[in-house]
Parts: sequence; C-alpha cells; structure tokens
Amino acid sequence: MATDDRKLHVVVFPWLAFGHMIPFLELSKSIARKGHRVSFVSTTRNIDRLPKLPPTLSPLIDLVKLTLPRVDGLPENAEATTDLGFDESHYLKAAFDLLEPQFTRFIESSPPDWVIHDYAHFWVPPAAHKFGSSCAFFLIMSGWFPALAGPPSAMLDPAGPPPPPPGGPNAQPKWIPFPTDVALRPFQMKRMMALAGSANASGISDLYRHGASVVGSDVFALRYCREFEGQWLAVLENLNQKPVIPVGLMPASVPEDSPSEWVTIKEWLDKRPAETVVYVALGSEVSLTQEELSELAHGLELSGVPFFWALKKPKSVKLPDGFEDRIGDRGIVWSNWAPQVRILAHSSVGGFLTHCGWSSTIEGIQFGRPLIMLPFLVDQGPNAILLRGRKLGLEVPRNETDGSYKRNDVAETIRLVMSSADGRIYREKVREMSAVFGDRELHDGYMNNFIGYLEEHRKKQE
Repeated sequence: MATDDRKLHVVVFPWLAFGHMIPFLELSKSIARKGHRVSFVSTTRNIDRLPKLPPTLSPLIDLVKLTLPRVDGLPENAEATTDLGFDESHYLKAAFDLLEPQFTRFIESSPPDWVIHDYAHFWVPPAAHKFGSSCAFFLIMSGWFPALAGPPSAMLDPAGPPPPPPGGPNAQPKWIPFPTDVALRPFQMKRMMALAGSANASGISDLYRHGASVVGSDVFALRYCREFEGQWLAVLENLNQKPVIPVGLMPASVPEDSPSEWVTIKEWLDKRPAETVVYVALGSEVSLTQEELSELAHGLELSGVPFFWALKKPKSVKLPDGFEDRIGDRGIVWSNWAPQVRILAHSSVGGFLTHCGWSSTIEGIQFGRPLIMLPFLVDQGPNAILLRGRKLGLEVPRNETDGSYKRNDVAETIRLVMSSADGRIYREKVREMSAVFGDRELHDGYMNNFIGYLEEHRKKQE
C-alpha cells in the first residue's frame, strides 16, 4: 500500500470495446488496491454499462464520462463496438478522435502521474507529455501478435502500411530469432491488410494508430507472462526499444453476485452431466455472414453435443429455419449478455468454441476447457496456430483462400475435442496449462511488479 505522499494518480483510457474496457478496468482495480487514485475514462453510455465497482475500491476509482461526438455514419447510441457491425467500427474511431479536446481539458485540470492507454490512442501521448505525465501503452493481446507486426516505427509511414514479409504471408519475419509457425494465413492476411491499412471515416489507419501509440509511450505493458511463450518478450523489447513489462494474465474471478441472467442459465447447466456442454462465444466484434452463421448452426446441430451459444445476432442474418425447434432443450441460443466466466467455471462445460481472442483464450484455459477454435479477426488467427501447436485445442478446418468452413467439419471438430479418444490429448494438455493460467499468486506478482514500476518511474512529483 502506497503512503499518502507517494500515491499516484493514474488515468486509464481504453478503446471503446468491452473486450478492452473490462481488462483495463481490472487493471484499474489492481492499481487502486495499492492505494493509488485511478481515473477510468470512457464515454457516458459505456461507463453506465460497466460492472459495478467493489465498495472497497469505489472511493479510489473515479469513472470519468466523456460525451462522444456524433459523426455521419455512426448509429444513434452507438458508443462501443458491440453496438456496431465490424465494418462500421471506423465510424466509431472517427468519433473517438473527436474526444481529444475533452480528454486534454480533463488531464490539464489535474495532470496525472501516468496515462495508461490503448492502441487507437495516437493523440494521447502528446497530450499527456505536454502536461508532464508519463505514458504506458497497455496491450490486451498476446506477445506474439505485435511481434509478428514488426517495429512500430515502420507503421508511421504516411505512404501506407508495410508489405507482408518477403516470401509470402507465411514466411517468418527476419526479426524473430527462433523457429515459429505463427503467422497470418492467406485469408487472414488479406482481411487484415484491408482493415488495417485502408483509409476510413477517421482518415487514420489502424497500423498508424498502433505504431504512434507505442512510439509515443514510455513503457510497453501487456497481458502476458514468461511461463507461457515467454521468448516473445525479448523480441518485443528489441522491436519497441523501450521497457516491455508483462502484467500477468490477470486470471478472472467468478463473481460473487448472482445476476438474473445467471439464474436461468445455471438451471439449464445444472441438468447436464459434467464436461458434456460446449460453450460457444465469438466475442463482441465478430459479425458472421449468413453463410458463416448457417454453417456454424448446422455444425452444432450435427454434432449431437449439448451447447450454450452466446450469439450476437447480426442485423441482416438469421438462424436456419426450424433450427431452435429441432435442437429443443439440447441447446440454448442466448442473444443477451452472457456471464462468460460463470459459464466456463460451471462443471457441466467441457469445451469452448471460441474466436480465440486473447481474453477469452485466457479464461477458457484458466478453467481447463479445451478449445474448438474458429478465428476471424486481427490476433485470433495467429493465436489459434500457436494454441493448436501446443495441443490446447483444435481449429475448425478452413478454406485457406476465403476462410470459409463447412458444417460437417464444425461437428467433427466439436466431437473430437469434447469426447473422442483422439481428442484426449487436448483435454489433458489444457488441464495441465490451467495450473499456470489460473495461478493467482504468480500473476499477482507480475501485476505488483508493474505497479512498482509506475511508482518508481513517475515524471511528475506531487
């Protein structure tokens, strides 16, 4: 616990996605537990949708509401990626950039010791440094994904993003000094480069955002640990030319409260034998096409496995005709918010069909659930390759050109991972790794080390 004269004021400012806001909020809680004051910044509607703070921490965490400006193309009341289709997120970034004057006025009124920010925040480090504050870039993704992308300084070229590594999309970048098969495959590279490098409503590419956010910061922090693929940390230090500090995996805790949604879900899960249910969730940013949704639904139906599907239903697609009638009580399609940590912790869940976002991956492995992997965006594809290689799960087979998949492959992959003799290796390996991912003492040590760095390297003295 910090003494009164050494307490920090830390501003925490995540990207407008709940997959980012929740880890940033957990980071804020860890900092507040050490007696430091935290200002957690987001937009009004997002702040109102966050989980309630523990009474012991609420006096130390100030939830700061900024008013999101409206821009053409952004739907009414859309303030987070979950309110949009993925192809509409560039409108949110355009509105986000217009928050700069409000944010600058806020930190000018009470300059913090540190500003901890996200990848889209290229304008935050200059504003923070202007008022004598230090900046920490906090990455919620794994260590290998930014290492694949190369030096952040190369992303600042206004002529456009750097080309894929020589020799094709699966060639190993020259800056990675050890053998690895982690890469963006053809269909992932095509989509990634189109999204990251193209001009959009904001006029700023994602590559530039990331590069400028990292280059302008004093330290690079990430949700990671040395006990799992720790060799990537040295690569990141070399690429970023600044301290790279893992904060640990921040394993989730099962909430003590019982929201109304959980009562209904628990009743259904309680009726199932141990480790027989597959939990299906593809995150808040994946928008399935009609073909993707239909093939996944038919695959779940053909698998014969009980399932709980947390589905963000896109605006223009629908489930196959008669699907829910045919499934009956064997499966649930849940279109509201789902308490993922509670579900994964339930004894009836035996597998996790996931998009392989890093937060979901951590939670699945933490609770010992083998992964059925269906990646779509950004870091999810490389994550799936590495996790497959470590026998922590199996990816649904894909067409390497367009990324499509077939219902029979979905069904077969589910059955193999959940119950077949051939899938025993995945179930055993993930149980072994859960001891590392769920080691709270280990990861608390990483977090304490990061907070100690913040305490020792403040620029501004109170």
